[in-house]
Parts: sequence; structure tokens; C-alpha cells
Amino acid sequence: MTGTAPRYLYLTRHGEASSDESQLTDAGRRQAALLGERLREVPLTEIHHGPLARTEQTARLVGERLDGVPLRRSDAAGDYIPYLPTREELPPETADAMLGFLGQFPAEERQQGPELAAAALAEFTGPVVGDEPCHELVITHNFLVGWLVRAALDAPKWRWMGINHANAALTVIRYAPGRPSSVLLFNDTGHLPAELRWTGFPQELHV
Repeated sequence: MTGTAPRYLYLTRHGEASSDESQLTDAGRRQAALLGERLREVPLTEIHHGPLARTEQTARLVGERLDGVPLRRSDAAGDYIPYLPTREELPPETADAMLGFLGQFPAEERQQGPELAAAALAEFTGPVVGDEPCHELVITHNFLVGWLVRAALDAPKWRWMGINHANAALTVIRYAPGRPSSVLLFNDTGHLPAELRWTGFPQELHV
């Protein structure tokens, strides 16, 4: 009888991108290469990446540092609004600002996002079928990292907002049979030198 085994989900935001987001910057390419070096000892079985150029380029550079780990494009790992809260769900003191922020995004991203977010939960989370632990890397965008961390912590659906992730930082979530999901690591930049940390963050959030 086939059982279930733990899944270790490694999450990262793509490397720093150019102002038009069409490619990685030199810093972004260095970030991706260093992330690949960090992950060399991890028994990854697959690298999932979103459909946009900055995640595809990051995945390729990470994959070059690993031995034969396949790359797989996934729309669920793309850039979208995972959940649109109602005003009643949000803290009254910040509702206007949060809804105003969401209103800046194209209608397509806001409308298609919830379906893609549900697909991401189905595809990337939970224990796996079989007897061996599974280690997978998802190279994605800031919002999806926040969505998956929120889900791992059983936080309200709107709480993906405010969970920020630096470029090429590393987050690891463990999904074990019969146990709550566990965030083992969040936004770790230990593989990056100081000058490559905190890209993608507003200056006031640098610590």
C-alpha cells in the first residue's frame, strides 16, 4: 500500500530584473548563480518556474549549478494577485491603502489570480504520494511567496499582503503527513553578499 511522505518546498523570488522586467540585471544573474550554488547539496527533483522571462532566466541560471534537475514552466508559479479581499476583511486603519494598492494592477491579473492561486496550492503544497521525501524548488514572484507562506500558517486569505520577499532569497516550507505545515526558513539571504541583499524591497524595509 502506497503511503505519503514529506514535501519540502523551496521558494524563491526571481533575481533582480531590469526596469522593464524583460531580463535580469547583472546583479540578478549573480543572485541566481549564488542561489544555485547554495542548493547544490539539496536533493531537488524539479525546478518549477513562472512563464515570465525573469523567472525563466533565474531558473536556467540556478539549474546550471545543479546536476540534471529538470526545469518545468508552470502558469501557477506566475505573477498575479492571489486573492482580492473585501473591505470588511481588512483592518479598518489600512483598508483604503491596501485596496488602493490592489487597484493599480491590471484587471486581468486581479480576475485570473484566484484561480491560479488555487492551482498553486494544489500543485505545490501538501505531502506527496510515496515513501520518499520530495524536494522541489519554485521560482516565482513576491505575491505567490506571500500566498503560500500565509497558507502554511493558516492565516486569513488577505494576509498574503505585507509578506515581502527579496530577490533570490530562500524560503522553505515542510509539509509532513499528519502534521501542520512548517515554515522552516523565510526570506533567507545568507548565500548573497551584502550588496546583493534586499533588492526588490523599499529602502525603509531594509534591515
